[in-house]
This record gives sequence, structure tokens and C-alpha cells, in this order.
Amino acid sequence: MSLTILLMLGLFFTPLLIDLSAQTRKLQVEKQAYQLLYEELQAFIVNPLSSQNHTTVINGIDYQINLQDTTVAGQKEVCVKIEKNRFNKETNICQLSE
Repeated sequence: MSLTILLMLGLFFTPLLIDLSAQTRKLQVEKQAYQLLYEELQAFIVNPLSSQNHTTVINGIDYQINLQDTTVAGQKEVCVKIEKNRFNKETNICQLSE
């Protein structure tokens, strides 16, 4: 193969690889947020009195975990918020306890 063809292939695939890397990073962060959300929901079901708002840092990303009262007695809404930074946009994932 000629050098020109290799250069053209490199120029074609480089942006695709960069985009794929960004999507992979975003999916990893969202997966971790859902994992934290379900762990908090399980902890609330086991011991409803010990739940409190807190922040967890994993791989340099801050996950803010907030528990909010709902109108239904005994239920709480658990939200995991990911702050906007250079690599991630701000994301807020919420779920009601059952």
C-alpha cells in the first residue's frame, strides 16, 4: 500500500475513534451512576432511617446522591447527579423507592 492511502485511512478513522472513545467514557459514567442509584435504593429499603445526602468520587467524577421526600408516605426519591466537567455533561438520574 502506498503512503497516501495509509494517510487517508488514518485521517478517516481518527475522528471515528475519538468519538467512540467519548461515547465509551459517557456510558461508563452513566453505568456507574445507575449502579450507585440502585445501591442507594437497596440501602433505603434495608434501613430507611440511615439514608442521607452525600457525594461519592469515583475516578475523579463527583456523583451527588440526594434523597428527597415524596407525597407518598414511606417513599423517597433517590437522585444521582453528575456534575458537568470537561468530559461529561450534567446528568440527573432519579428513581422512586418502592
